[in-house]
Amino acid sequence: MSDKTSLGTSLRRFLAAIGIFIGDGVVSLVRGAGRLIGTGYTIVENWLCDSKKATYGLAVTRILIGFAAVGLLVSNYRTRLYAFGSGSLWNGEGVEPKSEFPKIWLFSSFHQVMDNDFAYTALYLVLLALAVCFMIGWRTRIVHPLFLILWVSFIEANDMLGDQGDNMFRIALLFMLFADCAGRWSLDARRRAKKGIVEDPASSWTQIKNAAHNLVLVILTAQVSFVYVSGALYKAGGDPWSGGYAVYNPLMTDRFGTWPWLSELATTWGPMVTAATWGSIIMQLAFPFMLLTRFTRIIGLATILSFHIAIAVLMGLPWFSLAMIAIDSIFVRDRTWKAMAGGLRDRFLGASQRARQKVPA
Repeated sequence: MSDKTSLGTSLRRFLAAIGIFIGDGVVSLVRGAGRLIGTGYTIVENWLCDSKKATYGLAVTRILIGFAAVGLLVSNYRTRLYAFGSGSLWNGEGVEPKSEFPKIWLFSSFHQVMDNDFAYTALYLVLLALAVCFMIGWRTRIVHPLFLILWVSFIEANDMLGDQGDNMFRIALLFMLFADCAGRWSLDARRRAKKGIVEDPASSWTQIKNAAHNLVLVILTAQVSFVYVSGALYKAGGDPWSGGYAVYNPLMTDRFGTWPWLSELATTWGPMVTAATWGSIIMQLAFPFMLLTRFTRIIGLATILSFHIAIAVLMGLPWFSLAMIAIDSIFVRDRTWKAMAGGLRDRFLGASQRARQKVPA
């Protein structure tokens, strides 16, 4: 009887020990998960609120987007009425626009004056002036929303002439409203520096602005990643891309083969065409993951830059390529931008000094 009692006691103790062991494990696991979540929250909060990230990169984005807008407007000035104004009314968009934006009163300015050449030209010049002001960062808080409204109104008035670069352009401009894109390399930054205006890093308002600025960077990163990855998956499903000859086709058309001799040169060697076709898919698909480390990020940015330069030159899409390069600029570290700017400044000062020595006053 005593043996049975002893066995029962031992069994109960064993089961109790197992229960305590499992309970302690669960408690430890919950506490560890709580600490991990707390640490992650602290890291994210500090990253978002402590300071603005990629301020130089976003300044380059502003400059390049402004330059792309100026370039597009200037290059199309002579054909503005034929391409966008009264000369384009034959396509029916003056009566029933294909885009939904002209139907919204806020973005209907250019659509309303399409049949009035004088008013259209005046509004066109106003948009050009706003693009210049945005590029140089003059009164950006006022200029930026006006530029966004008029730009969307202009580019969506004739849907036939648009491309995917217009979508990225519009999306970037919209989200950049909530970031400090004129904090560096702008007339606004220069004016604030002269006045000695310095934000209090401990104030709640500064931390809110920092968080908004950094969230814009996250959103732009996500948007670019979606574009590249979805584009790669879409390409991979097509026979020309899987067959390795998709790069050849557009370069042989009148619309995209803008430099016939360059197109011939680029497509002469078949293996190079296949490498470019498959390489573009691999590069776009891998790009978001290549941003995770500095070494792969450099390779990814160099590859994507070459990709967009090739599109700009060979296919005659400079403004689309420049808009994408502008957004990709946020992935270059601030110290790299400052180093490049310092190197250019030193070279310019050195050249100026040598010029003064060769040509004395």
